Amino acid sequence: MIPAAFEYLAPATVKEAIGLLQQHGEDAKVLAGGHSLLPIMKFRLAQPKFVIDIGRIPGLDGIKADGDAVTIGALVTHDAVEHSDVLKSKCPLLPETAAVIGDMQVRNRGTIGGALAHADPAADYPGAALALDAQITAAGPKGTRTIKAGDFFVEMLTTALEPSEIITEVRVPVLGKGTGAAYVKHPHPASGYAVVGVAVVLSVSGGKCQRVAIGVNGVAGKAYRASAVEKALAGQSLDEKTVAAAAARAADGVDVQSDLYASSEFRAHLATVYVKRAVLRAAERAK
Repeated sequence: MIPAAFEYLAPATVKEAIGLLQQHGEDAKVLAGGHSLLPIMKFRLAQPKFVIDIGRIPGLDGIKADGDAVTIGALVTHDAVEHSDVLKSKCPLLPETAAVIGDMQVRNRGTIGGALAHADPAADYPGAALALDAQITAAGPKGTRTIKAGDFFVEMLTTALEPSEIITEVRVPVLGKGTGAAYVKHPHPASGYAVVGVAVVLSVSGGKCQRVAIGVNGVAGKAYRASAVEKALAGQSLDEKTVAAAAARAADGVDVQSDLYASSEFRAHLATVYVKRAVLRAAERAK
């Protein structure tokens, strides 16, 4: 299908982009890589009068280590995340996550900032952002502010971003010795989106789980932390029996989605299976 008519705007700076968002309000949509916005425009589920392309703004496509954190520009593509030597050595969860997003064409154009801002519950980055306690920097008319990943995802396709704000960068922690991470998912066979995706970051000391964070996407209307599983694993040995018992609580307190591919019961079962797999894999890597 062909999108409805719109005016294309290409700001050269973040400040200019924010000004255009203020000027055009609800009539405008931000375009980064385009793999979220353009399909829904083609189906006319979105019909913005103005498309603000931030893809040419310089300075938003870098990855750099900064002490105990890594800063990733909002326009960094999934492919760049996947192949970043900095991230592979300091925060390998993100390259592992990026490697299973869509296909090569999507990874070459889609951006981390665009994916987070779109907040699709079946996207892969939101779960990883939650497990990493990522910090998302947003720029707006009043300057910049930092939003914790746990506060960022509000509901389906809705974030804590204000109407005139755009994401400029994402900060994730360096994963040190004794910490392991893993991302596993059950992809939809047609779209590649996560029917269930699980990201885990955990630390082990003395054979016991000292800290664990589990982000789950695809199961509910938004990505969430599997807090019941985290509590069940805290201070425990990460043997298969203990992990399996904890993983059974992967969908506790969650309104599990149902669709033509997976009923809510099947999706909840998959959540249990993939939480167990991700925790065991992260625990092995923590060694």
